[in-house]
Amino acid sequence: MKAPVYTRGQNLPALLEQRILLLDGAMGTMIQRFKLTEADFRGERFKDHGKDLKNNGELLVLTRPSVIRDIHESFLAAGADIIETNTFGANALAQDDYGLAEISRELNVEAARIARQSADKFSTPDKPRFVAGALGPTPRTASISPDVNDPGARNVDFEQLRAAYYEQVEGLVEGGVDLLLVETIFDTLNAKAALFAIDEYFADSGQRLPLVISGTVTDASGRILSGQTVTAFWYSVRHAQPLAVGLNCALGAALMRPYIQELAKAAPDTFISCYPNAGLPNPMAETGFDETPDVTSRLLREFAAEGLVNIVGGCCGTTPEHIAAIGQAVSPLPARSRQREFFYKEAA
Repeated sequence: MKAPVYTRGQNLPALLEQRILLLDGAMGTMIQRFKLTEADFRGERFKDHGKDLKNNGELLVLTRPSVIRDIHESFLAAGADIIETNTFGANALAQDDYGLAEISRELNVEAARIARQSADKFSTPDKPRFVAGALGPTPRTASISPDVNDPGARNVDFEQLRAAYYEQVEGLVEGGVDLLLVETIFDTLNAKAALFAIDEYFADSGQRLPLVISGTVTDASGRILSGQTVTAFWYSVRHAQPLAVGLNCALGAALMRPYIQELAKAAPDTFISCYPNAGLPNPMAETGFDETPDVTSRLLREFAAEGLVNIVGGCCGTTPEHIAAIGQAVSPLPARSRQREFFYKEAA
């Protein structure tokens, strides 16, 4: 097994060896700050659409692109090395809930173009900026029944997931992303469909981009929703040879720590990413989460000091202020070292 040869983002592995890279924060949290109306989401193009669109944040890349550009640039100004495209739910399965499955490819192309333009605006020779094409888990699950009375029921199959993800990857790469991020994984079978589609696209196109895989531990059991431990999850996806594997969402950094420690031990040959929520949800807080930038940054500094992480950032409830504080906290500390010899010796 040879190390992947990338056609984009070729300098990412070397940068990750040198320092901890900073990922951006929560797109949804920032969209909420704009207090947009149904009319804002619809724009002129979708003003007569038959379903409510207010919660379809991905649609804003077409109807209010300036909002998404402002959010990207606020995270870049805060020091983010990597920004995610606004495509968490820009796949056909998620967009079908809004009656907009047919525009999913367009959403991905435009989201990637907006992020690309923003990243290029802030890039310098000393601090290049990267765009991660975000692939969310979809609102459907291939492993868990949506009907408590029928454990065998499913509302999606592997082929539907594969096709939706393939289309999404095509759009993201066309729009100009540097890497792909399969994130917030609560069902490993969904993730495997995404990884299959990505590999299929790489084979068809001749492109190969760095890949980051990020799971979600949903509670104190230390398992993702479909039942795997962090170590089992890693062994289920490691065949994809990700540049980095990590955890995000669901938990704040304090509760996520033992699972990042477990993952760092299980994957010694792979870079580790971590972007937790700003603590646990609190509907009374301004962002919906309690942790202030100083708290989140202090906790992630402890992760870095322990030698656990290579990429850090924020998920739900995190703002540019959080990202700036995290960057300041971890910048003096060295990145976690990969045990590359372990990987190649084992592969041989």
